[in-house]
Amino acid sequence: MGGIAADRLRSTIERVQRLEEERKALASDIRDIFAEAKSAGFDVKTIKHIIALLKKEPSEIEEQESLLDIYKRALGM
Repeated sequence: MGGIAADRLRSTIERVQRLEEERKALASDIRDIFAEAKSAGFDVKTIKHIIALLKKEPSEIEEQESLLDIYKRALGM
């Protein structure tokens, strides 16, 4: 490999490594926020569920809730 390709490869690897470190830091920050929420009396599992719902389209949420309701009724819940 030429010097230019090796430099580009090294640069790519270093960029990925930096981003992985940032991801670790962000994950740690998120864990801290969930710990704060829990200590404030919030249910973390429910918060995570809300966050997942916020990523979905309203029609998708409605469809899932309808199916859940149908399944619960079928099971006598």
